Amino acid sequence: MTTNKRGIELLHDPSLNKSTAFTEAEKQAFGIVGLVPDVTETEDLQLSRVMLQLGHKNTDLDRYIYLVNLLDHDETLFYRTVMSDPARFLPIVYDPTIGEACLKFGHIYRQPRGMYLSMTRRGKVKEILRNWPQKDVRFICVTDGGRILGLGDLGANGAGIPIGKLQLYTACAGVPPQYLLPMYLDAGTNNEQYLHDPLYLGMRKTRPSTEDLYSFVDEFVEAVQEVFPKCCIHFEDWTGADAVHLLQRYRDEYCVYNDDVQGTAGITLAGMINAAKLKGTKLKDEKYLFLGAGSAGVGVADLLTGALVEAGVPPAEARRRTWIVNRGGLLHSARTDIKDEQRVYAHPWEDVKSWAPTGGGKIGLEEVVREARPTVLIGLSTLKGAFTESIVRTMARWVSRPIIFPLSNPTVKSEAIPEDLLKWTEGRAIIATGSPFPPVKYGDTIYPIAQCNNAYIFPGLGLGLIVGRCRKVTNEMLLAAARALALRSPARENPHAPLLPSLRELRVVAEEIALAVAMEGQRSGLAPKQSEDELRNRIHQIHWNPEYPVYA
Repeated sequence: MTTNKRGIELLHDPSLNKSTAFTEAEKQAFGIVGLVPDVTETEDLQLSRVMLQLGHKNTDLDRYIYLVNLLDHDETLFYRTVMSDPARFLPIVYDPTIGEACLKFGHIYRQPRGMYLSMTRRGKVKEILRNWPQKDVRFICVTDGGRILGLGDLGANGAGIPIGKLQLYTACAGVPPQYLLPMYLDAGTNNEQYLHDPLYLGMRKTRPSTEDLYSFVDEFVEAVQEVFPKCCIHFEDWTGADAVHLLQRYRDEYCVYNDDVQGTAGITLAGMINAAKLKGTKLKDEKYLFLGAGSAGVGVADLLTGALVEAGVPPAEARRRTWIVNRGGLLHSARTDIKDEQRVYAHPWEDVKSWAPTGGGKIGLEEVVREARPTVLIGLSTLKGAFTESIVRTMARWVSRPIIFPLSNPTVKSEAIPEDLLKWTEGRAIIATGSPFPPVKYGDTIYPIAQCNNAYIFPGLGLGLIVGRCRKVTNEMLLAAARALALRSPARENPHAPLLPSLRELRVVAEEIALAVAMEGQRSGLAPKQSEDELRNRIHQIHWNPEYPVYA
Protein backbone atom coordinates (compact mmCIF):
# COMPACT_ATOMS: atom_id res chain seq x y z
CA MET A 1 0.00 0.00 0.00
CA THR A 2 1.24 3.48 -0.81
CA THR A 3 0.73 6.42 1.52
CA ASN A 4 1.95 10.00 1.77
CA LYS A 5 1.56 10.15 5.55
CA ARG A 6 4.68 10.20 7.72
CA GLY A 7 5.71 10.32 11.34
CA ILE A 8 3.09 11.12 13.96
CA GLU A 9 0.46 11.67 11.26
CA LEU A 10 0.88 8.05 10.16
CA LEU A 11 0.72 6.75 13.73
CA HIS A 12 -2.43 8.77 14.44
CA ASP A 13 -4.35 7.28 11.50
CA PRO A 14 -6.02 4.11 12.86
CA SER A 15 -6.55 2.75 9.36
CA LEU A 16 -2.76 2.86 8.73
CA ASN A 17 -1.19 2.50 12.16
CA LYS A 18 0.62 -0.78 12.87
CA SER A 19 1.85 0.25 16.33
CA THR A 20 4.66 -2.21 17.17
CA ALA A 21 4.45 -4.08 13.85
CA PHE A 22 6.29 -1.59 11.60
CA THR A 23 9.38 -3.07 9.97
CA GLU A 24 12.78 -1.42 10.30
CA ALA A 25 12.59 -0.36 6.64
CA GLU A 26 9.19 1.28 7.21
CA LYS A 27 10.41 3.07 10.32
CA GLN A 28 13.32 4.53 8.36
CA ALA A 29 11.26 5.41 5.27
CA PHE A 30 8.37 7.06 7.15
CA GLY A 31 10.25 8.93 9.83
CA ILE A 32 8.94 7.01 12.82
CA VAL A 33 12.26 5.78 14.28
CA GLY A 34 12.08 6.60 17.98
CA LEU A 35 8.31 7.23 17.85
CA VAL A 36 7.49 3.56 18.45
CA PRO A 37 9.28 0.88 20.50
CA ASP A 38 12.36 -0.47 18.76
CA VAL A 39 10.87 -3.89 18.02
CA THR A 40 8.95 -5.46 15.13
CA GLU A 41 6.16 -7.65 16.47
CA THR A 42 3.83 -10.00 14.61
CA GLU A 43 0.07 -9.52 14.71
CA ASP A 44 -0.19 -12.75 16.69
CA LEU A 45 2.05 -11.32 19.39
CA GLN A 46 0.06 -8.08 19.42
CA LEU A 47 -3.15 -10.12 19.73
CA SER A 48 -1.75 -11.99 22.72
CA ARG A 49 -1.11 -8.64 24.44
CA VAL A 50 -4.67 -7.51 23.71
CA MET A 51 -6.02 -10.75 25.20
CA LEU A 52 -3.85 -10.30 28.27
CA GLN A 53 -5.12 -6.77 28.80
CA LEU A 54 -8.74 -7.80 28.23
CA GLY A 55 -8.28 -10.46 30.89
CA HIS A 56 -7.71 -7.72 33.46
CA LYS A 57 -11.09 -6.08 32.70
CA ASN A 58 -13.89 -6.87 35.14
CA THR A 59 -17.01 -6.27 33.04
CA ASP A 60 -18.07 -6.51 29.42
CA LEU A 61 -18.62 -2.74 29.40
CA ASP A 62 -14.96 -2.28 30.42
CA ARG A 63 -13.98 -4.66 27.60
CA TYR A 64 -16.18 -2.72 25.16
CA ILE A 65 -14.49 0.57 26.13
CA TYR A 66 -11.06 -1.02 25.72
CA LEU A 67 -11.90 -2.42 22.27
CA VAL A 68 -13.36 0.87 21.04
CA ASN A 69 -10.17 2.59 22.19
CA LEU A 70 -8.18 -0.03 20.26
CA LEU A 71 -10.29 0.68 17.16
CA ASP A 72 -9.52 4.38 17.51
CA HIS A 73 -5.78 3.66 17.39
CA ASP A 74 -5.25 0.46 15.38
CA GLU A 75 -8.17 -0.60 13.19
CA THR A 76 -6.46 -3.72 11.85
CA LEU A 77 -5.63 -5.07 15.30
CA PHE A 78 -9.19 -4.36 16.49
CA TYR A 79 -10.68 -6.46 13.70
CA ARG A 80 -8.02 -9.14 14.15
CA THR A 81 -9.17 -9.39 17.76
CA VAL A 82 -12.91 -9.53 17.06
CA MET A 83 -12.51 -11.95 14.17
CA SER A 84 -10.27 -14.26 16.20
CA ASP A 85 -13.30 -15.41 18.20
CA PRO A 86 -16.65 -13.96 17.01
CA ALA A 87 -18.67 -15.97 19.52
CA ARG A 88 -16.74 -14.28 22.34
CA PHE A 89 -16.46 -10.76 20.99
CA LEU A 90 -19.72 -10.05 19.14
CA PRO A 91 -21.68 -9.92 22.43
CA ILE A 92 -19.13 -7.38 23.65
CA VAL A 93 -18.95 -5.05 20.65
CA TYR A 94 -22.68 -5.40 19.96
CA ASP A 95 -25.73 -6.92 21.63
CA PRO A 96 -26.13 -7.21 24.59
CA THR A 97 -23.23 -4.99 25.82
CA ILE A 98 -23.99 -2.26 23.27
CA GLY A 99 -27.24 -1.58 25.15
CA GLU A 100 -25.39 -0.64 28.32
CA ALA A 101 -22.82 1.28 26.30
CA CYS A 102 -25.57 3.38 24.69
CA LEU A 103 -27.21 4.13 28.02
CA LYS A 104 -23.87 5.59 29.14
CA PHE A 105 -22.63 6.83 25.74
CA GLY A 106 -22.08 10.46 26.73
CA HIS A 107 -20.22 9.38 29.86
CA ILE A 108 -17.83 6.90 28.18
CA TYR A 109 -17.26 8.97 25.02
CA ARG A 110 -13.58 9.25 24.01
CA GLN A 111 -13.34 10.70 20.50
CA PRO A 112 -15.50 11.19 17.37
CA ARG A 113 -16.37 8.22 15.19
CA GLY A 114 -18.74 8.49 12.25
CA MET A 115 -20.77 11.63 11.52
CA TYR A 116 -23.27 13.66 13.53
CA LEU A 117 -25.91 15.45 11.47
CA SER A 118 -28.19 17.82 13.34
CA MET A 119 -31.51 19.16 12.06
CA THR A 120 -30.07 22.62 12.68
CA ARG A 121 -27.98 21.98 9.52
CA ARG A 122 -31.02 21.90 7.28
CA GLY A 123 -30.16 23.06 3.77
CA LYS A 124 -26.46 22.18 4.17
CA VAL A 125 -26.53 18.38 4.31
CA LYS A 126 -24.62 17.84 1.04
CA GLU A 127 -21.81 20.12 2.17
CA ILE A 128 -21.57 18.30 5.52
CA LEU A 129 -21.49 14.85 3.91
CA ARG A 130 -18.54 16.01 1.80
CA ASN A 131 -16.57 16.52 5.02
CA TRP A 132 -16.24 12.75 5.32
CA PRO A 133 -12.71 11.80 4.22
CA GLN A 134 -13.70 8.65 2.28
CA LYS A 135 -15.38 9.35 -1.05
CA ASP A 136 -16.48 5.83 -2.01
CA VAL A 137 -18.98 5.05 0.75
CA ARG A 138 -21.13 1.98 0.10
CA PHE A 139 -23.12 1.78 3.34
CA ILE A 140 -24.40 4.45 5.70
CA CYS A 141 -26.01 3.11 8.87
CA VAL A 142 -28.17 5.91 10.26
CA THR A 143 -30.25 6.22 13.42
CA ASP A 144 -32.08 9.04 15.15
CA GLY A 145 -31.88 7.17 18.46
CA GLY A 146 -35.67 6.99 18.64
CA ARG A 147 -35.90 3.37 19.77
CA ILE A 148 -32.59 1.79 20.72
CA LEU A 149 -32.98 -1.98 21.12
CA GLY A 150 -35.72 -2.37 23.73
CA LEU A 151 -34.48 0.64 25.71
CA GLY A 152 -36.53 3.40 24.12
CA ASP A 153 -35.59 6.94 23.11
CA LEU A 154 -31.88 7.43 23.84
CA GLY A 155 -31.30 10.35 21.49
CA ALA A 156 -27.61 10.98 20.81
CA ASN A 157 -26.66 8.09 23.10
CA GLY A 158 -27.94 5.87 20.30
CA ALA A 159 -24.94 6.85 18.14
CA GLY A 160 -23.21 3.74 19.44
CA ILE A 161 -25.62 1.57 17.45
CA PRO A 162 -24.57 2.49 13.88
CA ILE A 163 -20.92 2.47 14.97
CA GLY A 164 -21.26 -1.08 16.31
CA LYS A 165 -23.51 -2.28 13.50
CA LEU A 166 -21.07 -1.32 10.77
CA GLN A 167 -18.19 -3.02 12.59
CA LEU A 168 -20.09 -6.27 12.01
CA TYR A 169 -20.19 -5.70 8.23
CA THR A 170 -16.41 -5.96 8.33
CA ALA A 171 -15.97 -8.54 11.09
CA CYS A 172 -18.64 -10.92 9.74
CA ALA A 173 -18.49 -10.40 5.96
CA GLY A 174 -15.16 -8.74 5.19
CA VAL A 175 -16.70 -5.51 3.85
CA PRO A 176 -13.77 -3.04 3.76
CA PRO A 177 -14.04 -0.53 6.65
CA GLN A 178 -13.48 2.44 4.32
CA TYR A 179 -16.81 1.62 2.61
CA LEU A 180 -18.75 2.22 5.85
CA LEU A 181 -20.08 5.41 7.42
CA PRO A 182 -21.90 5.45 10.81
CA MET A 183 -24.34 8.37 11.06
CA TYR A 184 -26.36 9.85 13.90
CA LEU A 185 -29.18 12.08 12.67
CA ASP A 186 -29.91 14.40 15.60
CA ALA A 187 -33.61 15.18 15.83
CA GLY A 188 -33.54 15.83 19.57
CA THR A 189 -34.95 13.52 22.25
CA ASN A 190 -37.97 13.28 24.52
CA ASN A 191 -35.87 11.60 27.20
CA GLU A 192 -35.92 14.07 30.10
CA GLN A 193 -32.98 12.38 31.83
CA TYR A 194 -30.68 13.11 28.90
CA LEU A 195 -32.02 16.61 28.28
CA HIS A 196 -30.83 17.50 31.77
CA ASP A 197 -27.58 15.50 31.71
CA PRO A 198 -24.62 17.94 31.35
CA LEU A 199 -22.63 15.21 29.54
CA TYR A 200 -25.35 14.49 26.96
CA LEU A 201 -23.89 14.93 23.46
CA GLY A 202 -27.03 15.74 21.48
CA MET A 203 -29.31 18.64 20.67
CA ARG A 204 -31.22 19.69 23.79
CA LYS A 205 -34.64 19.88 22.18
CA THR A 206 -37.66 17.64 22.16
CA ARG A 207 -38.41 15.74 18.97
CA PRO A 208 -40.05 17.57 16.06
CA SER A 209 -43.30 16.75 14.30
CA THR A 210 -43.28 13.74 11.98
CA GLU A 211 -43.67 16.02 8.97
CA ASP A 212 -40.66 18.10 9.98
CA LEU A 213 -38.53 15.02 10.66
CA TYR A 214 -39.41 13.34 7.35
CA SER A 215 -38.66 16.53 5.45
CA PHE A 216 -35.14 16.53 6.89
CA VAL A 217 -34.68 12.82 6.19
CA ASP A 218 -35.75 13.54 2.59
CA GLU A 219 -32.92 16.05 2.30
CA PHE A 220 -30.48 13.55 3.81
CA VAL A 221 -31.50 10.69 1.48
CA GLU A 222 -31.32 12.88 -1.62
CA ALA A 223 -27.94 14.29 -0.57
CA VAL A 224 -26.54 10.78 -0.19
CA GLN A 225 -27.52 9.98 -3.80
CA GLU A 226 -25.36 12.88 -5.02
CA VAL A 227 -22.40 12.66 -2.64
CA PHE A 228 -22.16 8.84 -2.42
CA PRO A 229 -23.98 7.54 -5.53
CA LYS A 230 -23.08 3.86 -4.90
CA CYS A 231 -24.31 3.95 -1.30
CA CYS A 232 -27.07 1.91 0.36
CA ILE A 233 -28.72 3.55 3.38
CA HIS A 234 -29.23 1.20 6.34
CA PHE A 235 -31.87 2.62 8.73
CA GLU A 236 -31.43 1.35 12.28
CA ASP A 237 -33.35 1.72 15.56
CA TRP A 238 -35.90 4.35 14.60
CA THR A 239 -39.28 4.25 16.35
CA GLY A 240 -41.55 1.51 15.02
CA ALA A 241 -43.81 3.84 13.05
CA ASP A 242 -40.87 5.76 11.55
CA ALA A 243 -39.03 2.54 10.70
CA VAL A 244 -41.98 1.26 8.66
CA HIS A 245 -42.93 4.55 7.04
CA LEU A 246 -39.41 5.61 6.04
CA LEU A 247 -38.79 2.19 4.50
CA GLN A 248 -42.01 2.48 2.50
CA ARG A 249 -41.16 6.07 1.58
CA TYR A 250 -37.83 5.26 -0.10
CA ARG A 251 -37.58 1.55 -0.91
CA ASP A 252 -39.10 1.76 -4.40
CA GLU A 253 -36.82 4.60 -5.50
CA TYR A 254 -33.53 4.21 -3.64
CA CYS A 255 -31.29 1.47 -2.26
CA VAL A 256 -32.42 1.48 1.38
CA TYR A 257 -32.76 -1.18 4.03
CA ASN A 258 -34.06 -1.40 7.60
CA ASP A 259 -32.45 -4.09 9.72
CA ASP A 260 -35.08 -3.92 12.47
CA VAL A 261 -37.79 -4.71 9.92
CA GLN A 262 -36.01 -6.77 7.26
CA GLY A 263 -32.94 -8.21 8.99
CA THR A 264 -34.97 -9.44 11.95
CA ALA A 265 -37.43 -10.97 9.50
CA GLY A 266 -34.66 -12.74 7.59
CA ILE A 267 -32.99 -14.33 10.59
CA THR A 268 -36.33 -15.36 12.12
CA LEU A 269 -37.45 -16.96 8.86
CA ALA A 270 -34.18 -18.91 8.64
CA GLY A 271 -34.73 -20.20 12.17
CA MET A 272 -38.34 -21.09 11.36
CA ILE A 273 -37.35 -23.03 8.23
CA ASN A 274 -35.04 -25.19 10.30
CA ALA A 275 -37.45 -25.54 13.23
CA ALA A 276 -40.15 -26.86 10.89
CA LYS A 277 -37.66 -29.24 9.27
CA LEU A 278 -36.67 -30.49 12.72
CA LYS A 279 -40.34 -31.24 13.42
CA GLY A 280 -40.78 -32.93 10.05
CA THR A 281 -43.27 -30.28 8.89
CA LYS A 282 -43.22 -27.36 6.45
CA LEU A 283 -43.75 -23.65 7.06
CA LYS A 284 -47.26 -23.89 5.59
CA ASP A 285 -48.21 -26.54 8.18
CA GLU A 286 -47.63 -24.23 11.15
CA LYS A 287 -49.87 -21.65 12.84
CA TYR A 288 -48.13 -18.47 13.99
CA LEU A 289 -48.75 -16.21 16.97
CA PHE A 290 -46.74 -13.01 17.45
CA LEU A 291 -46.49 -10.93 20.59
CA GLY A 292 -45.49 -7.48 19.38
CA ALA A 293 -46.94 -5.54 16.46
CA GLY A 294 -44.19 -2.98 15.99
CA SER A 295 -41.87 -2.68 13.02
CA ALA A 296 -40.05 -5.93 13.87
CA GLY A 297 -43.20 -7.98 14.50
CA VAL A 298 -44.95 -6.81 11.34
CA GLY A 299 -41.71 -7.14 9.36
CA VAL A 300 -41.30 -10.79 10.37
CA ALA A 301 -44.98 -11.49 9.67
CA ASP A 302 -44.68 -9.90 6.21
CA LEU A 303 -41.64 -11.97 5.21
CA LEU A 304 -43.10 -15.13 6.69
CA THR A 305 -46.41 -14.77 4.87
CA GLY A 306 -44.42 -13.96 1.72
CA ALA A 307 -42.61 -17.30 2.13
CA LEU A 308 -45.96 -19.07 2.58
CA VAL A 309 -47.33 -17.47 -0.57
CA GLU A 310 -44.22 -18.59 -2.48
CA ALA A 311 -44.94 -22.11 -1.19
CA GLY A 312 -48.40 -21.98 -2.77
CA VAL A 313 -50.55 -20.75 0.13
CA PRO A 314 -53.10 -18.09 -0.99
CA PRO A 315 -52.31 -14.67 0.59
CA ALA A 316 -55.58 -14.53 2.54
CA GLU A 317 -54.99 -18.01 3.97
CA ALA A 318 -51.38 -17.09 4.90
CA ARG A 319 -52.70 -14.12 6.90
CA ARG A 320 -55.42 -16.27 8.50
CA ARG A 321 -52.71 -18.55 9.87
CA THR A 322 -51.06 -15.53 11.54
CA TRP A 323 -52.24 -13.89 14.76
CA ILE A 324 -50.62 -10.78 16.21
CA VAL A 325 -51.10 -9.47 19.74
CA ASN A 326 -49.87 -6.11 21.03
CA ARG A 327 -50.48 -4.15 24.23
CA GLY A 328 -54.08 -3.60 23.15
CA GLY A 329 -54.63 -7.32 22.62
CA LEU A 330 -55.28 -9.30 19.45
CA LEU A 331 -55.41 -7.32 16.22
CA HIS A 332 -59.02 -7.59 15.00
CA SER A 333 -61.31 -5.65 12.70
CA ALA A 334 -63.22 -3.85 15.48
CA ARG A 335 -60.13 -2.11 16.78
CA THR A 336 -59.71 1.53 15.78
CA ASP A 337 -56.24 1.97 17.25
CA ILE A 338 -54.20 -0.05 14.77
CA LYS A 339 -52.07 1.16 11.86
CA ASP A 340 -52.46 0.29 8.19
CA GLU A 341 -49.53 -2.14 8.17
CA GLN A 342 -51.07 -3.93 11.18
CA ARG A 343 -54.62 -4.01 9.84
CA VAL A 344 -53.81 -6.57 7.14
CA TYR A 345 -53.38 -9.06 10.02
CA ALA A 346 -56.60 -8.09 11.83
CA HIS A 347 -58.96 -11.04 12.10
CA PRO A 348 -62.70 -10.47 11.60
CA TRP A 349 -64.29 -9.48 14.90
CA GLU A 350 -67.15 -11.90 14.36
CA ASP A 351 -64.66 -14.78 14.28
CA VAL A 352 -62.93 -13.92 17.55
CA LYS A 353 -65.35 -11.94 19.73
CA SER A 354 -66.23 -15.03 21.77
CA TRP A 355 -62.58 -15.22 22.85
CA ALA A 356 -62.80 -11.98 24.84
CA PRO A 357 -62.87 -12.95 28.55
CA THR A 358 -65.30 -10.19 29.60
CA GLY A 359 -67.16 -9.63 26.35
CA GLY A 360 -65.12 -6.47 25.71
CA GLY A 361 -62.79 -5.76 22.81
CA LYS A 362 -59.45 -6.80 24.32
CA ILE A 363 -58.30 -10.38 23.71
CA GLY A 364 -55.04 -11.15 25.47
CA LEU A 365 -52.19 -13.47 24.60
CA GLU A 366 -53.44 -16.26 26.86
CA GLU A 367 -56.90 -16.25 25.25
CA VAL A 368 -55.39 -16.39 21.75
CA VAL A 369 -53.14 -19.31 22.73
CA ARG A 370 -56.11 -21.17 24.15
CA GLU A 371 -58.51 -20.50 21.27
CA ALA A 372 -56.27 -20.28 18.16
CA ARG A 373 -53.99 -23.15 19.24
CA PRO A 374 -50.83 -21.83 17.56
CA THR A 375 -47.87 -24.11 16.97
CA VAL A 376 -45.38 -21.21 16.87
CA LEU A 377 -44.98 -18.41 19.42
CA ILE A 378 -42.72 -15.46 18.50
CA GLY A 379 -41.95 -12.61 20.90
CA LEU A 380 -40.93 -9.17 19.65
CA SER A 381 -42.58 -7.14 22.40
CA THR A 382 -39.75 -6.18 24.80
CA LEU A 383 -42.11 -7.36 27.59
CA LYS A 384 -39.94 -9.32 30.00
CA GLY A 385 -41.46 -12.64 31.05
CA ALA A 386 -44.55 -12.25 28.85
CA PHE A 387 -44.43 -15.94 27.89
CA THR A 388 -45.66 -17.18 31.26
CA GLU A 389 -45.74 -20.73 32.54
CA SER A 390 -49.52 -20.85 32.11
CA ILE A 391 -49.33 -19.72 28.47
CA VAL A 392 -46.52 -22.10 27.55
CA ARG A 393 -48.06 -25.10 29.29
CA THR A 394 -51.40 -24.39 27.60
CA MET A 395 -49.70 -24.31 24.20
CA ALA A 396 -47.77 -27.50 24.92
CA ARG A 397 -50.94 -29.49 25.64
CA TRP A 398 -51.78 -29.94 21.96
CA VAL A 399 -48.42 -29.23 20.23
CA SER A 400 -45.92 -32.08 20.34
CA ARG A 401 -42.98 -29.79 19.51
CA PRO A 402 -43.92 -26.15 20.21
CA ILE A 403 -41.67 -23.64 18.44
CA ILE A 404 -41.00 -20.72 20.79
CA PHE A 405 -38.81 -17.76 19.83
CA PRO A 406 -38.50 -15.05 22.56
CA LEU A 407 -36.61 -12.56 20.38
CA SER A 408 -36.67 -9.29 22.31
CA ASN A 409 -33.32 -7.86 23.35
CA PRO A 410 -31.29 -7.02 25.30
CA THR A 411 -31.45 -10.05 27.59
CA VAL A 412 -33.42 -8.24 30.31
CA LYS A 413 -36.29 -7.72 27.82
CA SER A 414 -36.64 -11.38 26.76
CA GLU A 415 -40.19 -12.79 26.87
CA ALA A 416 -38.88 -15.96 28.54
CA ILE A 417 -35.66 -17.74 29.35
CA PRO A 418 -34.83 -21.06 27.64
CA GLU A 419 -34.45 -22.96 30.92
CA ASP A 420 -38.08 -22.23 31.84
CA LEU A 421 -39.39 -23.02 28.36
CA LEU A 422 -37.76 -26.45 28.39
CA LYS A 423 -39.04 -27.16 31.89
CA TRP A 424 -42.61 -26.11 31.07
CA THR A 425 -42.66 -28.25 27.90
CA GLU A 426 -40.85 -31.29 29.33
CA GLY A 427 -37.94 -30.64 26.98
CA ARG A 428 -40.10 -30.57 23.82
CA ALA A 429 -39.80 -26.89 22.88
CA ILE A 430 -37.72 -25.84 19.88
CA ILE A 431 -36.14 -22.56 20.95
CA ALA A 432 -34.26 -19.63 19.47
CA THR A 433 -33.69 -16.35 21.31
CA GLY A 434 -32.87 -12.75 20.42
CA SER A 435 -30.06 -12.39 22.95
CA PRO A 436 -27.34 -14.94 23.73
CA PHE A 437 -28.15 -17.63 26.32
CA PRO A 438 -25.92 -20.50 27.46
CA PRO A 439 -26.81 -24.16 26.77
CA VAL A 440 -29.47 -25.62 29.06
CA LYS A 441 -29.36 -29.05 30.65
CA TYR A 442 -32.77 -30.70 30.98
CA GLY A 443 -32.85 -34.31 32.13
CA ASP A 444 -29.90 -36.06 30.56
CA THR A 445 -29.78 -33.79 27.52
CA ILE A 446 -27.91 -30.53 26.94
CA TYR A 447 -29.78 -28.16 24.63
CA PRO A 448 -27.71 -25.52 22.81
CA ILE A 449 -29.74 -22.33 22.33
CA ALA A 450 -29.59 -20.65 18.92
CA GLN A 451 -29.48 -16.87 18.90
CA CYS A 452 -31.48 -15.18 16.14
CA ASN A 453 -28.74 -12.61 15.76
CA ASN A 454 -29.19 -10.22 12.83
CA ALA A 455 -25.41 -10.44 12.35
CA TYR A 456 -26.11 -13.66 10.47
CA ILE A 457 -28.08 -11.72 7.82
CA PHE A 458 -27.19 -8.07 7.26
CA PRO A 459 -23.40 -8.35 6.72
CA GLY A 460 -23.91 -10.95 3.97
CA LEU A 461 -26.76 -8.91 2.52
CA GLY A 462 -24.51 -5.85 2.38
CA LEU A 463 -21.70 -7.80 0.74
CA GLY A 464 -24.18 -9.19 -1.80
CA LEU A 465 -25.47 -5.72 -2.68
CA ILE A 466 -21.90 -4.54 -3.28
CA VAL A 467 -20.63 -7.48 -5.35
CA GLY A 468 -23.92 -7.76 -7.26
CA ARG A 469 -24.14 -3.98 -7.84
CA CYS A 470 -27.81 -4.16 -6.85
CA ARG A 471 -29.83 -0.97 -7.17
CA LYS A 472 -32.47 -1.78 -4.53
CA VAL A 473 -33.22 -4.17 -1.68
CA THR A 474 -36.28 -6.39 -2.09
CA ASN A 475 -38.16 -8.90 0.06
CA GLU A 476 -37.15 -11.56 -2.45
CA MET A 477 -33.51 -10.85 -1.58
CA LEU A 478 -34.33 -11.34 2.10
CA LEU A 479 -36.06 -14.63 1.30
CA ALA A 480 -32.97 -15.72 -0.63
CA ALA A 481 -30.74 -14.70 2.29
CA ALA A 482 -32.88 -16.61 4.80
CA ARG A 483 -32.84 -19.77 2.70
CA ALA A 484 -29.07 -19.57 2.20
CA LEU A 485 -28.59 -19.24 5.96
CA ALA A 486 -31.02 -22.07 6.71
CA LEU A 487 -28.94 -24.44 4.58
CA ARG A 488 -25.99 -23.94 6.97
CA SER A 489 -27.93 -25.16 10.03
CA PRO A 490 -26.22 -27.99 11.96
CA ALA A 491 -29.71 -29.14 13.05
CA ARG A 492 -30.19 -30.50 9.53
CA GLU A 493 -27.70 -33.24 10.37
CA ASN A 494 -28.06 -33.47 14.16
CA PRO A 495 -31.48 -32.93 15.81
CA HIS A 496 -29.76 -31.97 19.07
CA ALA A 497 -27.71 -29.21 17.41
CA PRO A 498 -28.81 -25.52 17.37
CA LEU A 499 -31.04 -24.17 14.61
CA LEU A 500 -28.36 -21.78 13.37
CA PRO A 501 -24.65 -22.22 12.64
CA SER A 502 -21.90 -21.21 15.01
CA LEU A 503 -20.88 -17.56 15.03
CA ARG A 504 -17.42 -18.81 14.09
CA GLU A 505 -18.85 -19.65 10.65
CA LEU A 506 -20.09 -16.13 9.96
CA ARG A 507 -17.57 -15.43 7.19
CA VAL A 508 -18.57 -18.54 5.24
CA VAL A 509 -22.27 -17.91 5.88
CA ALA A 510 -21.91 -14.30 4.69
CA GLU A 511 -20.38 -15.45 1.41
CA GLU A 512 -23.29 -17.80 0.71
CA ILE A 513 -25.83 -15.11 1.60
CA ALA A 514 -24.00 -12.55 -0.55
CA LEU A 515 -24.07 -14.90 -3.53
CA ALA A 516 -27.79 -15.66 -3.04
CA VAL A 517 -28.64 -11.94 -2.76
CA ALA A 518 -26.58 -11.00 -5.82
CA MET A 519 -28.17 -13.78 -7.90
CA GLU A 520 -31.64 -12.69 -6.81
CA GLY A 521 -30.75 -9.11 -7.78
CA GLN A 522 -30.07 -10.34 -11.31
CA ARG A 523 -33.27 -12.40 -11.45
CA SER A 524 -35.31 -9.35 -10.49
CA GLY A 525 -33.57 -7.11 -13.01
CA LEU A 526 -31.97 -4.91 -10.33
CA ALA A 527 -28.35 -5.86 -11.04
CA PRO A 528 -26.15 -6.39 -14.11
CA LYS A 529 -25.65 -9.95 -15.34
CA GLN A 530 -22.67 -11.79 -13.84
CA SER A 531 -21.98 -15.51 -13.65
CA GLU A 532 -21.77 -17.31 -10.33
CA ASP A 533 -18.01 -17.66 -10.78
CA GLU A 534 -17.67 -13.93 -11.47
CA LEU A 535 -19.63 -13.13 -8.33
CA ARG A 536 -17.53 -15.48 -6.19
CA ASN A 537 -14.37 -13.88 -7.58
CA ARG A 538 -15.72 -10.41 -6.74
CA ILE A 539 -16.50 -11.56 -3.21
CA HIS A 540 -12.91 -12.69 -2.75
CA GLN A 541 -11.53 -9.52 -4.37
CA ILE A 542 -13.56 -7.27 -2.07
CA HIS A 543 -12.97 -9.29 1.11
CA TRP A 544 -10.98 -7.24 3.61
CA ASN A 545 -8.76 -9.19 5.99
CA PRO A 546 -7.18 -7.80 9.16
CA GLU A 547 -3.60 -8.04 7.94
CA TYR A 548 -1.05 -5.24 7.93
CA PRO A 549 0.11 -4.28 4.43
CA VAL A 550 3.67 -3.37 3.56
CA TYR A 551 3.87 0.40 3.08
CA ALA A 552 5.67 2.22 0.28
